[in-house]
Amino acid sequence: MQTTRHLLMIRPVNFGFNAETAVNNAFQTAATDTHTQQKALAEFDGFCSLLGDNGVDVIVVDDTPEPHTPDSIFPNNWVSFHEDGRVCLYPMYALNRRLERKQHVLDIVSRRFISSGVLDFSHYEQQGRFLEGTGSMVLDRVGKIAYACLSPRTDEKVLLDFCEKMGYRPFTFRSTDAKGQAIYHTNVMMCVADRYAVVCLDSLPVPGERDALADTLKSSGKEVVPIDYDQMNHFAGNMLQVHNDRGEKLLVLSSQAYHSLDPDQRRKLESFNRIVHSPLDTIETNGGGSARCMMAEIHLPERGRG
Repeated sequence: MQTTRHLLMIRPVNFGFNAETAVNNAFQTAATDTHTQQKALAEFDGFCSLLGDNGVDVIVVDDTPEPHTPDSIFPNNWVSFHEDGRVCLYPMYALNRRLERKQHVLDIVSRRFISSGVLDFSHYEQQGRFLEGTGSMVLDRVGKIAYACLSPRTDEKVLLDFCEKMGYRPFTFRSTDAKGQAIYHTNVMMCVADRYAVVCLDSLPVPGERDALADTLKSSGKEVVPIDYDQMNHFAGNMLQVHNDRGEKLLVLSSQAYHSLDPDQRRKLESFNRIVHSPLDTIETNGGGSARCMMAEIHLPERGRG
């Protein structure tokens, strides 16, 4: 199934601008005030409340003060949970982000869900090769396609290893921002839902790759909803479709992303599912990630449900 109603989210304890990731994340900007953590925490709590009020099951795990992990609010980069019970751990570009792989997080998830084993790709860090989870890859979980724009944080060798072990077909391409810099994570320029895909096709500089991406999405049963550079820069590509306790599909994004969409785009997306959004400005500015990055989907089998 493409969507889940179970999400892992990490409540920040010391969120802030991460200089180690800013070297190749053009979406980050250091805050000018001293209340970044307090503002980010308020945004996080408001976001979790919005999800819960809409029937989405959110497992919130508090981060730990030590080791210092300023980007822990983005767990989808270091872990993913799959329907067959497997848990994947990923190699991270920044040294301080590797510390986010904390066992207590996995222990809390395992209290409610069944894991059949762990696939640990983090050893690739020793080779200087990285694949930052469902940030680096946007997964079509039904069609078994892993979309990935290659970048310093998305290595093709690691991607192929993931795909071979997990039964996915890789689809790689190049994606750049308006200044020609490589897009650091695929999930800021595209989102794959059950019947549609939101994608910034303008960011693919190679026409053949651009056409091939659009064709592959369409042939896999997705209607393509294009966004432009400006909308991508406002995190309109950083969305995630989930479902709630009534089986209703929801598209989750930030308020900044929502307000960047034009009326026709909103109507098109609302024809597929209801849209819910929450203000995440502090997190987006300092962290260079948005709503989708904050949610690690849990597709594992639940305990006590066979």
